[in-house]
Amino acid sequence: MRLLNLKSKKIVSYLMCVALLLTNTIFLSGCKSSEEEDVIVLRVSNWEEYIDEGDWDEEETIELENGTVICPETSMIEDFEAWFYETYGKKVEVEYSTFGTNEELYNQMSMGDTYDLVCPSEYMIMKMMAEDMLLPYSDSFYDETIETNYYAKCVSPYIKNVYDELSINGEALSKYAAGYMWGTLGIVYNPEEVTEDEASHWNMLLMKKFNKRVTIKDSVRDAYFAGNSIYNEELLLSEDFINADDYYAQMEVILNSTDTATVNSVEEILSDIKDNVYSFETDSGKADMVSGKVVANQQWSGDAVYTLDQAEEEGVILCYSAPEEATNLWFDGWCMLKDGIGEDADKQLAAEAFVNFLSKPENAIRNMWYIGYTSVISGGEDESILQYAEFLYSSDDEEDMVPYPIAYFFTGEDEADLDEETIEAYTIYTYEDQINRQLFAQYPPEDVMKRSVVMAYFDKEGNERINQMWLNVRCFDLYEYLSGD
Repeated sequence: MRLLNLKSKKIVSYLMCVALLLTNTIFLSGCKSSEEEDVIVLRVSNWEEYIDEGDWDEEETIELENGTVICPETSMIEDFEAWFYETYGKKVEVEYSTFGTNEELYNQMSMGDTYDLVCPSEYMIMKMMAEDMLLPYSDSFYDETIETNYYAKCVSPYIKNVYDELSINGEALSKYAAGYMWGTLGIVYNPEEVTEDEASHWNMLLMKKFNKRVTIKDSVRDAYFAGNSIYNEELLLSEDFINADDYYAQMEVILNSTDTATVNSVEEILSDIKDNVYSFETDSGKADMVSGKVVANQQWSGDAVYTLDQAEEEGVILCYSAPEEATNLWFDGWCMLKDGIGEDADKQLAAEAFVNFLSKPENAIRNMWYIGYTSVISGGEDESILQYAEFLYSSDDEEDMVPYPIAYFFTGEDEADLDEETIEAYTIYTYEDQINRQLFAQYPPEDVMKRSVVMAYFDKEGNERINQMWLNVRCFDLYEYLSGD
């Protein structure tokens, strides 16, 4: 009996200890330091290798005429976290992840991954808007009187106009997306193998002269754009069409058409292209151009800059062309997600601050230097962006320099409506070869932008048609094999 009582006492004592420990654990967990409690966790998803990671070599230092010196040791994410605390007195921790394609990002979210801020491309932004996935930016985000609103103060007026004019269900993209990078779709080519005129037309992808020596993007939308441009080549290049008052509106309709007749015709063209190209590729085209495996490659302008830079290091000179029929104007933008941010005011503050931090001109330059793409930031009253372009491309040789005006990007106005003084202020005097090289890819001239079209978000029926078309093109050999033909 005494043994039983002792055992019972031990059990009771043990249970009391457990209860005390649990109580203390609960109490302590509920009494975290205010330092831990106030940390805002911001979940950001971006394209791979699409933000500056710091650790620059000294020889990479950028020194601009206005005194700005750029040579960061730490990553953009670390610098943002420090800046946010200094600016708002709150701690933020960025959980940063990446994706490889727009579809991969969308699938990740469909499978339950939750993000606060993401950076999809234009058509995916439109899709997310249509599906009511996005949270609008606050009115204060666009208040230019707020010192830290770098995006509102520094975004290119040209890009702002594009965002304002594109809409889904009557709402402008600019309400739900803030731009990051932008560019065109064109052709990287070796001028020793391909003439400038040949590279100025999408139908070079069909030329037997270049059989198995050119590549095209393994992307339904990029391939469709090229095929549709070829299908409508005669119309798109006709003087009556180009000089029509509603030229841009007509071009926009034609190049976004997904009716059955157009899709079927583009399928035939892409099937012929498939037989002629070396491959459909997603990332190997850059290396294939540098190595000389191919002589031309359908490419996004940012990757074109990277390709031209890499080739130049190997002693190979490549060029970039935006075909005369039309080019695709693409852009990536930052969007806040309802499922992530919800009604959390601190998270929204951090998300909008993140966009603003990236939009500081010196930070836009850091990202451009690191990834090779072109920021939507023009700088507003800060001349750093223009000076950065001059830092990269201006010529010191008066005999070899040519004027390269890019006033449209900084003013949002047609050059025809600007006075000579303004045009001159935004003219880079550059080397003649830059007319079709890196500068051309990063800041295409106004005439190229006048024939640039944003590929819209296709409706359900249009998507089904072009996706089936793509399966037919990409899997044709398999179908033949299975049918025994």
